[in-house]
Amino acid sequence: MKSHAAEQVEVAVPELVAAAEQQLPQQANALSRARTFAEPFIAHEALDTGENTLAHADAVAGILKGMGGSEAMQAASYLVYAAPHLAKPQEVIAKAFGESYAALAIETVKLVRVQAQARDAEETAHIALDVRTQTENVRKMLLAFSRDLRVVMLRLASRLQTLRYYAATKKPCPPSVARESLHVFAPLANRLGIWQMKWEMEDLAFRFLEPDTYKQVAKLLDEKRMERENYVEHLRTFVEQELKAQGIRAEVHGRPKHIYSIVRKMRGKSLDFAHVFDVRALRVIVPEVKDCYAALSWVHSQFSPMVEEFDDYIAKPKANGYQSLHTIVRDDEGRPIEIQIRTRAMHEHAEHGVAAHWAYKEAGTKGYGGVAASGEYDAKIAVLRQLLAWERDLTGAGPGEGLFEDRIYVLTPQASIVELPQGATPVDFAYSVHTSLGHRCRGARVDGAMVPLNTPLHNGQTVEIVAVKEGGPSRDWLNNELGFLASNRAKAKVRAWFNEQAKHETVARGREMVEKLLQREGKTAIKLEDLAEKLGFKAAEDLFYVVGKDEFSLKNIETVLHPPVEQLPQDEFLLKKPRAPEKSPKGGVLVVGIDSLMTQLAKCCKPAPPDAISGFVTRGKGVSIHRRDCANFREMAARAQERVIEVEWGKPQKDGGAVYPVDVSVEAADRQGLLRDISEVFAKEKMNVIGVQTQSVKGTAWMTFTVEVADSAKLAKVLGIVGEVQGVRSARRR
Repeated sequence: MKSHAAEQVEVAVPELVAAAEQQLPQQANALSRARTFAEPFIAHEALDTGENTLAHADAVAGILKGMGGSEAMQAASYLVYAAPHLAKPQEVIAKAFGESYAALAIETVKLVRVQAQARDAEETAHIALDVRTQTENVRKMLLAFSRDLRVVMLRLASRLQTLRYYAATKKPCPPSVARESLHVFAPLANRLGIWQMKWEMEDLAFRFLEPDTYKQVAKLLDEKRMERENYVEHLRTFVEQELKAQGIRAEVHGRPKHIYSIVRKMRGKSLDFAHVFDVRALRVIVPEVKDCYAALSWVHSQFSPMVEEFDDYIAKPKANGYQSLHTIVRDDEGRPIEIQIRTRAMHEHAEHGVAAHWAYKEAGTKGYGGVAASGEYDAKIAVLRQLLAWERDLTGAGPGEGLFEDRIYVLTPQASIVELPQGATPVDFAYSVHTSLGHRCRGARVDGAMVPLNTPLHNGQTVEIVAVKEGGPSRDWLNNELGFLASNRAKAKVRAWFNEQAKHETVARGREMVEKLLQREGKTAIKLEDLAEKLGFKAAEDLFYVVGKDEFSLKNIETVLHPPVEQLPQDEFLLKKPRAPEKSPKGGVLVVGIDSLMTQLAKCCKPAPPDAISGFVTRGKGVSIHRRDCANFREMAARAQERVIEVEWGKPQKDGGAVYPVDVSVEAADRQGLLRDISEVFAKEKMNVIGVQTQSVKGTAWMTFTVEVADSAKLAKVLGIVGEVQGVRSARRR
């Protein structure tokens, strides 16, 4: 007995296949070249199912051909299985066949791997496909489609062949494969309108999952198959001729029933096989809507209608746009007959699903945002909407709910699909398309209508950005209360832009300070890059940046411009053996191993206890004491390591009278009273301010305070308080 599911698949969706093929270059002999390329890798290899890989690829190509696929589309089925054998599949396939084939192969292999991992996890746990695993499968399928419709076409054809292989060889099909086919692949084929593939997958998967029930229903169908088929053919001829006599041009067809759909109806309505009404079924196709109701009127006059089983999906279409009249009537002997009545356009939509949309332009002649609508555009938006509806089918969620509550999918005017977080706005969309577009974004149209930039977007909307030629983001976009950005990635890009602007201003200020110094010293002929290199910087801009931030003293540059002529004898102090430190002078600095040596605190870094310090022997001025992290000290030590000497802080005085000057840098938003408020903090904390320098550039104030402290460790607490003053962005020791 030949199973209904074993019949050859016949898919009337050439538009769906053609749309996928638009992305594949039509190369000469692509099919034979691809098979020859892949054969050495896969001819003697078997898939996890046990099927020979080359035989599987041949069968997949055959299914694609049966769907109307070109040689280019069929060729891709071989490259998918060759890809895992290549060290650099992207490069190799791109070189031999082109980037489009390479992208297809890599994306399909990724999807196969994800699904295999999900099935392995399920089988290891010995449980049915749980919601989490199914969610991940659905998500990956959707994201794969968003990038490439061909991936879905190949995966559907491959899964159908796998099911056929298990049926033909009578090998047990893993339950995880059967469940995934029934709950993920078949619904996807259904939503895309590939009905014959959907029915065959359902019947085969059900056969593996519930073999006893499958055989029982198949036997019931076969017992009176001939009698039923003769009856349906006689009924079809009668109805068609009578409608013609009534002036209604109608095509009448018998409708084959599939085992899984029969079982589902029996279980859903708690019916036994004898009461499944649509085992005997007709479909009536007429030219216009008025003919539908005229045909319905005639049917109800000739047969006994079951009023409770009548549905008018023309007046109230289903959520996916399906339209038809459904009625169940009884003949003279009381046998139930299901009859569907629809127009040719309704039939095309019902049979082809998404493909039926592709001949129409949902956006009108101009499209959204002035971009002409095209077949590809309409196909993508229709498929996207169907896939989102398919996702809701699986979960029973309502519109706006379901597995993707944390993500949304919107379209560009060119029909590219963009994934965004839930709550994303047109500004998030702009940054997702391109960073520059985000910076220059000034307005947005959603489905052709202008909207505020903080408008939340929804699935399936088309977004067009209005941008200026040059410009940057607004600081308001970083204000969470205003709701301009939901994406962390977009927020990071806005912050980076403002940080870069601040850096440019700092570099400009540093350049100005260096150039003024060179003018004073009469050294304008020196190259700035050479000067930076002598000071240990990779580029002049790096030097300008630290000078502009007051982190590098101009005295360091003066030292380079006027190098010392006399060299201090290198062994003057090195010959003396270090000994235990003497008692420190009160509040001073002790030079380890040397008595009575003059010391001075360096003005460039202003050290204070308990900073880690080092000494540098100067010419005639004793030892200059620096913080060890002082950039000036590091540069001098690198040039004259023999002049570095070990020093340490002396013991503090009992009365605590010793104080040390330190510099504090503050960056803040400039405002009236800012200097007063910061100064009050130092006064309350009993820190004497002995010097202040301020500069304001484009609303930002840079301030340097010189304060006297007995212990620099206590300064951190005070800087924390300064940081809380209104407008202060940073407060740190220089």
